Amino acid sequence: MSKIKIAIVGVGNCVSSLVQGIHHYTGDKLENPIGLMHSEIGDYNPGDIEVVAAFDIDARKVGRDLHEAIFADPNCTTVFAVTFPLPA
Repeated sequence: MSKIKIAIVGVGNCVSSLVQGIHHYTGDKLENPIGLMHSEIGDYNPGDIEVVAAFDIDARKVGRDLHEAIFADPNCTTVFAVTFPLPA
């Protein structure tokens, strides 16, 4: 089964939660998916989502990898995906 490929416009707090959630709920975390309404939709789960493009106009985010841009100011989302690669 192929991945669900998504493109994102606006790398704000909601996208930060979405991207962290995709990484957080992949693998073993799906056995006890606290915080998810549905851990599967059809045959798909969060690990089947792949972000292929992301766009923003804020200079603090433009040109940065998505895993860095989702934590750039003015974003203030709580970091909950401890396995997610955080920027140095």
